Amino acid sequence: MQTVDWILCNGIVVAMDDERTVIPDGGVAVRGSDIVAVGPADEITANYQAAEVLDCSGCVIMPGLINAHTHVPMSLLRGLADDLRLDVWLHGYMLPVEKEFVNEEFCRLGTMLSCAEMIRSGVTCFADMYYFEDEVARAAAEVGMRAICGETIMKVPTPDATNYDESLAYCQTFVERWQGHELIMAAPAPHSIYMCTAEILHEAARLAQDYGVPLLIHLSETAGEVENSLQEHGRTPVEYAADEGVFAAQTVAAHCVHVNESEMALLASSGVGVVHNPTSNLKLGSGVANVAGMMAAGVRVGLGTDGPASNNDQDMFEEMRLAALLPKGVTGDPVVMPAEAAVALATIEGARALHIAHLTGSLEVGKRADVAVVDLGELHNAPRFDISARNVYSQLVYAAKSYDVRHVMVNGRILMRDRRLLTVDEKVVMAEAQRIAAQINAFLTARERNLLDKLVTIGGLEWRETFEVQVKVRVRDLDALEQRLVAHPDVVIQRHTVRNQYDTYFLFADPDMGRIRYREDEIMREGEVPHAIYTLTLTGPTHEHEYDDSVVLTRSRFTATADRSLRFYREYFQPDAVKEIAKHRRRYRIQYKGVDFAVNLDEILESGDGDSFLEIKSRTWSQADAERKAGLIGELLDLLHVDRGGIVKREYVDMA
Repeated sequence: MQTVDWILCNGIVVAMDDERTVIPDGGVAVRGSDIVAVGPADEITANYQAAEVLDCSGCVIMPGLINAHTHVPMSLLRGLADDLRLDVWLHGYMLPVEKEFVNEEFCRLGTMLSCAEMIRSGVTCFADMYYFEDEVARAAAEVGMRAICGETIMKVPTPDATNYDESLAYCQTFVERWQGHELIMAAPAPHSIYMCTAEILHEAARLAQDYGVPLLIHLSETAGEVENSLQEHGRTPVEYAADEGVFAAQTVAAHCVHVNESEMALLASSGVGVVHNPTSNLKLGSGVANVAGMMAAGVRVGLGTDGPASNNDQDMFEEMRLAALLPKGVTGDPVVMPAEAAVALATIEGARALHIAHLTGSLEVGKRADVAVVDLGELHNAPRFDISARNVYSQLVYAAKSYDVRHVMVNGRILMRDRRLLTVDEKVVMAEAQRIAAQINAFLTARERNLLDKLVTIGGLEWRETFEVQVKVRVRDLDALEQRLVAHPDVVIQRHTVRNQYDTYFLFADPDMGRIRYREDEIMREGEVPHAIYTLTLTGPTHEHEYDDSVVLTRSRFTATADRSLRFYREYFQPDAVKEIAKHRRRYRIQYKGVDFAVNLDEILESGDGDSFLEIKSRTWSQADAERKAGLIGELLDLLHVDRGGIVKREYVDMA
C-alpha cells in the first residue's frame, strides 16, 4: 500500500478530463503537490494510505474553479460607483480613486480580501491584471492560491509608474523575480490597444515570449472600442493586435464581446485564450459575447468575474450559471450551452485559455492537486438525480451556490476545511478594508460636491481662475453694426472668425456649485470642412458687480479640453437640468486704446424670434483694471452707436 498525504473520498468525482469522467463514489489521492490517483473510492482506499482523509460523502469532488480574468485589489472598490457606462465608470471614478489611493498596501490588502472570497467560492487559480503586481503575487503566494499576475502597462502614468518605460522595466524585473515559482506566474499585461502604443505592445509581446509566460490584455470589450479602433487604425482591435505581434505570445484576451467570425478564426488560429466575463459585461452594458460561436470556431474560452468593482463579486458559480443561460436567451436555443460546457469553462477550458492546462483544470494523475469539494446536502440542492452523468453538471450550474463549497485544496495544501479559512484571517482583512473604504468615501464625497474637483479629475485645466468684464446688448441689425466696427479708425482688428457654437449647459439645484458648459465650437473656413473644437467650462456665480454702463463683472472660469462625448459628461456630472443654446457667431479680436477685447456678433439659432446680440468682453484680474475696462467698453458702445436700452444683464442660458 502506497503512502500519500491526503485522500478525498466517498464523493462524486467530476474529473473534467477529456473523457469527462464522472465517478459516483470516487476518490482522489494526493502526495505533495500532485494528484497521484483518481478512481472509485474503494480502490483508492485499498491502494493508498493517507495521513489525512477527507470524507466527502454527499459532496462533489471537482477541480478548483479558475477565475481567468479579474483585478483582485479592486475588491477594495466594490460598490463604489455602479450603474454607469464603462467610460464614465473608468475615467470618472476608478482612475481618479486609483491615482489617489492605490499603493503597495492597497494592493496587498485588496488581494487578501479577494483571495478569501475566492477560496470560499471554490476558486483555486486566478489571472489578475493590476498595479504593484509584485504585492499581489506575494499575497496570493502567502495565502496559497495559484495565480497568473499581470503587471498592467499603459501609455499614461499609472499608480506604480510615471511612464510606460518605467512600467516595462518594473514588469521585466517582476517577471524575472517569480520565474519558477510553484504557484505564481508573473506576466506582462498591456491594458488594451486604446491605452497602449504600438511600442508597448511590441515590448510586452517580446517580454512574454522571452520568458515563456502569458500576455494578458483587454480586447474588443465595447462597441465603442471597436469603432474607435477602426477610425484610428483602420482595423478592429483583434486585427490590430494581431498585426502588432501581440498574438505571437501566449495571449489571454479578456472580453472579446464584439468580434466577428473572421476575428474568431484569427483568435483560434493564433492560439489566443479568450475570457468571457458575463456579469461584468452585462452590468456595464458592454454586450453579450458570442461564446458558443467562439467555441465552435475552436477558440480557447475560459470564464472570469472581472474586477470586484465592476461585478461586484468573484463568485464563479454565478458566472457558470450566466455562461449557460445567456447563450440560450440570446439564440433561443436551449441546448446551445449545456451545463457540462459551463463547468468546463470554469475549469479545464479556463486552464487552456490561460495556457496552463498542463498544470491544473482537471483531476488527472500528474496534475497539481487543485481541488474544490462542493456540498450538495443543502435545501436548494434537494432532491438529487443520477439518471445520467449530466445530472451532476446541472446540479453544479443551476442549483449549487458558492457557499456550498466545503473544502478547498491548492497544490496539495488545504486552504479551507469545513468552510473555515486556514491561511487568511478574514475578520482582520475585512476590518482593514473598511478602514480604506472610509478614506475613499471621504475623498469622493468631497469631490462630488465640488465641480472643479470633478473637472480637474478628468482633464487638465487650460487656464486658472480670472474675472471677466462684459456687456451684452440686444441689437436689430448686426450687419450694419459689423460695418461700423471694422471701419472705425480707433478699432484695430487683430483676428476675425465665423463659427457655429452649440452649447450644452449642465445646471445644478445649488447655484453655489456653479455650472458646466460643454461647447462644440464649429469654426467655418471658406471652401473647407468646418473645424470643431470641444471644451468644458466651469463658471461660478455671476453678476458680482455692475458699473455705470451696466457692464457686469462675472466670475470666470476653469476651462478644459473636452475629449469625451457629451453623453459621458452628462452622466459624469449628473446635472439637475440641461439646457441647450445654438448660435451663429462672428467673432472679432480687437484692440481699442491698446486694450484687448473680444467682440461677438451673435445670432441665436432656432429661437423663433431671430434674436441678435452684441457682446463685448475682456478678461481682468483686479477691480481697478475691471473699472478701467468697463469705461472703455462704454466708449465702444458709443462709437458703435449702440442703444443702451437693449442691454441684457443675463447669460444666454438664463434667457433660454
